[in-house]
Amino acid sequence: MSRIIPESELILNADGSVYHLHLKPENLASLVFTVGDPDRVSLVSQYFDSIDFKTQKREFVTHTGRIGDKRITVISTGMGTDNIEILMTELDALVNVDLKSRQIKPDHTTLQIIRLGTSGSMQENIPVGSLLASAKAIGLDTLMQFYPELPGSQVWGKHLKDKLSLEFTPYQVEASSLLLDQLNSDFLRGITLTCPGFYAPQGREIRLRPKLDQMIERVSELEIDGERLTNFEMETAGYYAMGKLLGHEMLSLNAIVANRKTGEFDKMAEKTVDTLIHTALKLFMKK
Repeated sequence: MSRIIPESELILNADGSVYHLHLKPENLASLVFTVGDPDRVSLVSQYFDSIDFKTQKREFVTHTGRIGDKRITVISTGMGTDNIEILMTELDALVNVDLKSRQIKPDHTTLQIIRLGTSGSMQENIPVGSLLASAKAIGLDTLMQFYPELPGSQVWGKHLKDKLSLEFTPYQVEASSLLLDQLNSDFLRGITLTCPGFYAPQGREIRLRPKLDQMIERVSELEIDGERLTNFEMETAGYYAMGKLLGHEMLSLNAIVANRKTGEFDKMAEKTVDTLIHTALKLFMKK
């Protein structure tokens, strides 16, 4: 018999739903799209043929419904890998833990989770308005300092540690090949740098000068085996790492709304995000 997970470790609400997401197993589809902004959930679910479930708790807004005969969930996460750790742990618990007995189920269930997010390019040849899939992600955050070692190459993390004189080693994780292979030529493929903040951790200076001088120039010029980092954002590496450790298929799709090398911001950012949503749904909801 597997161990019983204490109430203090996996907290449930009075109605039996998981604590932060406020979801029960029957509220979740096996295909999940995620967005950062709670207001963006309805921009995804407007394309559903029907919606049979809605809930909201804190920044986590969830709509579950159908497109054709396929069931689909869209959920907002807020920003940062700390929120992603909560999201991924509770989504996994919904399908791989018996919430009544508090025991891990003997048969593992795999979710397909696809992030639809915004991002800034760090290469001049990736213009605003582009759609980019993160073939791999590098985490500048320290989330993985608290979890088991990730499998696979960690060459990017080691090079970034030296390049930026960091006191920890960033982590490296690849996207699900199963999901990545379903994309078409609408998507560029790149290597995404996940940062633990929006301003100094991404090289922005407002009133406080970043400790890492000329960060964009330093990271954008780093090249390994003919590849360079392509874009910044704040969640993808956390998704990929938690997905890898928990056994879920993960993919992050990015609407490029800024180019940090040229200083441009996408004046049609809302349209670019809608194009990302519509294109992704069309690809992954094929009959």
